[in-house]
Amino acid sequence: MPPPPPLPGDPLAPLARPIALTRAAMLAERLLRAFWPLLTLAAITFTLLAFRLPDYLSGRQWPVLAGCLGFLAVVLAAPGLRRFRIPTRAEAIARLDATLPGRPLAALTDSLALGETDPATRALWALHRGRMAERAASARAPLPVPDLAPRDPYGLRITALTGVTVALIFGAPLAIFTPPEHPRPPGAAEAAMGPAWEGWAEPPRYTGKPGLYLNGVEGEDLVLPEGTKLSFRFYGSPGSVPFTETVSSPAATPEKTDDAEVQSLDLTARRSGGIEIGGRMGRSFRVTLLSDAAPAVELPRLAERRADGKLAQPFHATDDYGVIRGQAQIRLDLAAIDRRYGLAIAPEPHPDLSFDLPLPITGSRADFTEILTEDMSEHPWANLPVKLSLSVEDGLGQTGTSGDQGFELPGRRFFDPRAAALIELRRDLLWSRENAPRTAALLRAILNRPEKLFPLPQMAEALHAQIERLEGAPLTPEARDEVAKVLWDLAKLLEDGGLADALSAMQQAQERLSEAIRNGASKDEIAKLMAELKEATDRYLQMLAERATDQEEGPQFGQKQDSQRITGDQIQQMMEEIQRLMEEGKMAEAQELLDQLARLMENMKVTQGEGGEGDGPGGKAMKDLGQTLREQQKLSDDAFRQMQRSPQPEGIDPGLEQPGPGGPQMQPQPGEPPQAGGDDPGQGLTGQDLADRQHALRRDLERQRGLMPRLDGEAARQAEQALEGAGEAMDGAEQALKDGDLGGALDRQADAIAALREGMRHLGEALAEEGGQGQTGQGAQGMERRGDAMGGHGERELPRDPLGRATGEGSRIGTDSDLLKGDDIYRRARDLLDEIRRRTAERSRPEPERDYLRRLLDRFATP
Repeated sequence: MPPPPPLPGDPLAPLARPIALTRAAMLAERLLRAFWPLLTLAAITFTLLAFRLPDYLSGRQWPVLAGCLGFLAVVLAAPGLRRFRIPTRAEAIARLDATLPGRPLAALTDSLALGETDPATRALWALHRGRMAERAASARAPLPVPDLAPRDPYGLRITALTGVTVALIFGAPLAIFTPPEHPRPPGAAEAAMGPAWEGWAEPPRYTGKPGLYLNGVEGEDLVLPEGTKLSFRFYGSPGSVPFTETVSSPAATPEKTDDAEVQSLDLTARRSGGIEIGGRMGRSFRVTLLSDAAPAVELPRLAERRADGKLAQPFHATDDYGVIRGQAQIRLDLAAIDRRYGLAIAPEPHPDLSFDLPLPITGSRADFTEILTEDMSEHPWANLPVKLSLSVEDGLGQTGTSGDQGFELPGRRFFDPRAAALIELRRDLLWSRENAPRTAALLRAILNRPEKLFPLPQMAEALHAQIERLEGAPLTPEARDEVAKVLWDLAKLLEDGGLADALSAMQQAQERLSEAIRNGASKDEIAKLMAELKEATDRYLQMLAERATDQEEGPQFGQKQDSQRITGDQIQQMMEEIQRLMEEGKMAEAQELLDQLARLMENMKVTQGEGGEGDGPGGKAMKDLGQTLREQQKLSDDAFRQMQRSPQPEGIDPGLEQPGPGGPQMQPQPGEPPQAGGDDPGQGLTGQDLADRQHALRRDLERQRGLMPRLDGEAARQAEQALEGAGEAMDGAEQALKDGDLGGALDRQADAIAALREGMRHLGEALAEEGGQGQTGQGAQGMERRGDAMGGHGERELPRDPLGRATGEGSRIGTDSDLLKGDDIYRRARDLLDEIRRRTAERSRPEPERDYLRRLLDRFATP
């Protein structure tokens, strides 16, 4: 049998690429083993060139270094040249074959030695070569393994490689292609130090101006605040840098420091002038000083009398850069005092009053307005003529004053005749201790019949003890102050009340208000006394209502004659009319109405009435809450109008009105009849005005909650929770108005309106439940429903809320009748919501308006 045919062509031809790569790897290994010292030297040389070593060598040093490096390169390359051999193809095949199992490359190049004539042997040989060919197909060239560690025990190659890496990152690799710079000539040490001079300008700290580095200032003009500190440093021998200046007084000259080659100069600029610096880096500056004007302070108005007796004096201060401190001086104006009675004798000396003026904690102090607030109600000069002078100081020590301003030092005034008498005696005693005998005599006269003047016997006993101190041993300043303290405390007790009887408290409040009207009290004082009268009257009415619950008859406010019956609402209207007359300055008419109210309250008792609508605590509470709801809605309207008038680039569309109590409402369009009310009621209001109105509503709601009848049941509990939530929403609206967040205020006001409605609804249910029990003979307060409320008896039209819903009887929100029917109301609601969605989608509208419209959709369009 003939031998098997050999493989066609070269059997290793498919492995030409792996063999070539293996040969290249072997070549790299032999090159590294032979020339690694030369490569290490080349890496070190590159590092030195990248860090500009030639620039630091002279013209003769650089060629020597280059020759040494060349000689060293020849020495290190010679051994490598002797050992280096280029690998052959057979060596590469053997290296590659060694990486494969069974050495398939050798098998492919071998031939059959025995059994060439045997068919079986030849078949087996062919099978073996086929398998070796498959193994050889997976051959991959091995990586070079130079194995330099035994040849470089000190790691010189690693050091050189690290130097190359650092040079590439921090050096200048391209510098190896540029010639070295010319070395510096001898004697250039002074130039190597940098600039021959340096200068700084540091303005006074109170100006807030930044410091300047004069070497970096462009141009010759230099504008500095007065008092700027100039600092210079000169490098070199003394006098090597000429310097002259005309900005200080006297002119300054450089001084030597510890270093003989450095001189320093510090001066303060006091006038405009020039600075000349000579030498190689010479500069000249034209200095212009900005003069610091003295501060100024003025009084926009004199302090008005406040009900609490505190001094609240506004002032306005200005300065170029800022005021750093201020003081207020108050001294007694003897020439303006009415020297009669206890003030006829010479006063004891008292030091002038001095207070530090409040300054802004944040913001600029160059132009600001603040209020000096001090409690002077107990000072001996309270309510006496004084002279006030303000002074302020700036950072330069300059001062400005407001001049003397004469006015009456604010202090608390007492309108109770007994309290006013004690305060006058206290003033005389503090004026001079020589008034002690006169004060004791007047106190004895007051205590002639103390049981008719003082509600508590302890008051008379305390006054007797003070009389003994005044008539005893010579009065010391400490004893005088103790007596004055007792008189002050007794006067406050008489003025502020402390009486258990509500009727006496109400009568005293009426008397104090009458006394204030006669004495020409300020608006603030009258407002405070009017609020006290309202609170005392409410307490008295509540007492009458509570006592009526123990009687068989239902509560009814009225006089003895049925024809002269009066309700709680009419009493409230009378007090509001009194306040209006006083605000308009019609004091005589206010006094007459106040006397009429006093006579009315004296004759008032609880009688049996017909159970008219709104009579009794429950009906009054519902009416008061209804009035509060209407006032809150009106305030919400004014707040929205204020937001519409806020200055914006394009403004909120005036055609869209805020949401009313039941949903959004549209402003009248042209051609439609205007709403009732005439001009815009919110015209001219400020955020603070709205916040004050919100605060007043919050206080009124708290007062009404305190006067509500005591009811049991789930409905009463829910009513209390809803009214509490309304109060919290009012607080949030007030804070938002103070912060200028009108959008947030409107949201909180809407919450308050909803909570008020919910509270009134639950309160009406609680009153209805209580009324049903009373009709069964329990003796509780009842609420009789009128015939027209039960089902249409009578044609009287019930009042309606802004949604068109009729308010129930007893001012209860809701009614037994159905709401508006038909498709028209739903169509109008859909049209209104569609219009809001259309305007929300218009990107040309201002973002505040679109945000407001989105809030409307979230509130009213949510299913």
